[in-house]
This record gives sequence, C-alpha cells and structure tokens, in this order.
Amino acid sequence: MCSVDRDFDDGFSTYVKQVRPELRRRAFLLCGDWFEADDLTQKTLVKVFLQWPRLDNREKLTGFTRTVMVHIYISERRAARWTREVLADRDPEPAPCDQHPFDHQPLLSALDRLAHRQRATIVLRFWEQLSVREIADVLGCAPATVRSQTSRALATLRFLLRRDSPFRSDGGQDLIRS
Repeated sequence: MCSVDRDFDDGFSTYVKQVRPELRRRAFLLCGDWFEADDLTQKTLVKVFLQWPRLDNREKLTGFTRTVMVHIYISERRAARWTREVLADRDPEPAPCDQHPFDHQPLLSALDRLAHRQRATIVLRFWEQLSVREIADVLGCAPATVRSQTSRALATLRFLLRRDSPFRSDGGQDLIRS
C-alpha cells in the first residue's frame, strides 16, 4: 500500500472530489455504458495525477482533463485488442444521475451507432458546448474536420432517430416534419 505525500497531492484530492461526478457523466456520454464510464473516469484521473506536479495553470485543468479523457476513449477503441463481451441479455446499469421526463434511450442508442470520433465530436459540441476550434484542439485535427464530422454525425443521428421513431405511419412516411 503506498501513501501519497501531502506536498505531492497539492490539491489533487480536492480537485477529484469536485470534478468526479461531471467526469463520470462525460465518460458515459462518450462510451454509453456506466461501467465503462467508471473505468474511463479512473484512467483519466490516473493520467492527470501523473501529470499533476507539472501542471502550472490549474485554472485550465478542466480542458486538460477533457482532452485526456477524449484521447483515452478514442485510442482504446482504435486499438485492435479492443473487444466487448456481453455476459447477459441486459446490463445491470445504474439509473441515470438525474431523472428527466424526456426518454434519453433512443438518443443514447443512436449515439452508440456513431463512429467514435463522430460521437466524441457530438458530445464535445453539444453537451460540453465547445467551439469548433476548441474541439479541433482536443482531437488534434483541423477545424474543417470537426465541422465535417459533426455534419455527418448529425445526419446519421437524424436518420436513425427518424427511422426508429414511434411517430411513423405504417407506410414509412414521417408524421413529424422537420
């Protein structure tokens, strides 16, 4: 069992207590599974902890932590060794943190069908409300790539949500107008 030197910790424990719930929600939006979200949150915090003594600008820590999380998420899915095993018909996932009358499940199911970089772009743009430039910095790509990934992802989401909508008639015509 190793103990953390109080000088080395220098506020890391306090930072974790403040940001962990939000990190977990962000991780869930990225991966769509509460258990994977817990793992992704933990991996992110470990990487931030290892960099903690070298982080001079603690005011911009949220952006750094978000970038670390997105990079871990994308790199894990890019790796050839990544496999997902389902051990039961239904995962025993905990209830969402906040209960809203809006049913998020169709949207979360549609998000699961997006490519990983497209999903990250949608989460960063619409949940995190980052600008195109900020997303490009997080993902390490050009702003034009962010715009095209966002456009493609939104088109895919629209298609999936309309196709699976309960408001379609038997003839396949949408009853909802956009």
